[in-house]
Amino acid sequence: MTSMAEILKKDDFRRVELLNLVTKNGSFKNLSDDQLILLDKLLKKKDYSNEKKAEKSKQKLLKQINIEIYKRNDTAIWKI
Repeated sequence: MTSMAEILKKDDFRRVELLNLVTKNGSFKNLSDDQLILLDKLLKKKDYSNEKKAEKSKQKLLKQINIEIYKRNDTAIWKI
């Protein structure tokens, strides 16, 4: 049986791995839709409430992710 600590470690590792992919190229273009959605989910799960600067960065990144998801899934509005 998998403990909660092991699950958190897996989630943390996956989140950091996805964030590294984003920072390596400076954009979300190298992430698939599934990876983007997973990163969104993992970031929302992570609690940065005790670190004000980190929480602010998290919120900014979540906005950018949501914009990218919206662009990919609602392409008709971007063709105007």
